[in-house]
Amino acid sequence: MRRVDLGYFVRPAEETGTGSSRVEPCLGYLVDHPDGLLLLDTGMGSHPQVDAHYQPKRQPLAAALAAAGARIEDVRLVVNCHLHFDHCGGNPQLPGRPVFTQRIELETARTAENYTLPELVDAAGLRYEILDGEAEVLPGVLVLPTPGHTAGHQSVVVRRRDGTVVIAGQSHDTATGYSADVLAWRAHAAGHGHSLPSFPDWIDRLQQLDPARVVFAHDHAVWEP
Repeated sequence: MRRVDLGYFVRPAEETGTGSSRVEPCLGYLVDHPDGLLLLDTGMGSHPQVDAHYQPKRQPLAAALAAAGARIEDVRLVVNCHLHFDHCGGNPQLPGRPVFTQRIELETARTAENYTLPELVDAAGLRYEILDGEAEVLPGVLVLPTPGHTAGHQSVVVRRRDGTVVIAGQSHDTATGYSADVLAWRAHAAGHGHSLPSFPDWIDRLQQLDPARVVFAHDHAVWEP
């Protein structure tokens, strides 16, 4: 598995919850598999209002893949963790490949106002493979629904000889956020008697898979147990 640096953007203070702006990476991931090269997330799309709001510094998809030792023509399968502009910006450059997405995510992207950039979702030649829940898209590679950031958000689980890796996309903005939910899950499983914070139901499914590492779309940090 290889990380793909697709650039960065500036999240304004009103969206960070900290009172100050934050520069965040935009990261994709390549999964090398005997049955084909899978790419999770394809970078940031462009629109004047988007650019004014987030001040993105884009790394073109071809250059980002080259830096990771791959070419656009090498990519055989695409997964978007969700269809916001900063995760599917390079999709129009990947016609003909199966693009795996949850049904509710694609429907929302096509119907909800100001959800994404429509030209990224319905570019010529895009071929969607619609999922309704968990699916094994390659042997040992699972796509799992991880709703929260969006109703159709999904993550990719890769079974490797050295341990399972979860590519969690934007299920959490940071590894710290993921860690907090896992600790709440652990405390609940241990029957901790005090009031506990809530956590997503799907945390249990991910932890059942015994991840050795969890990586994210907007954080360079890696979660490890």
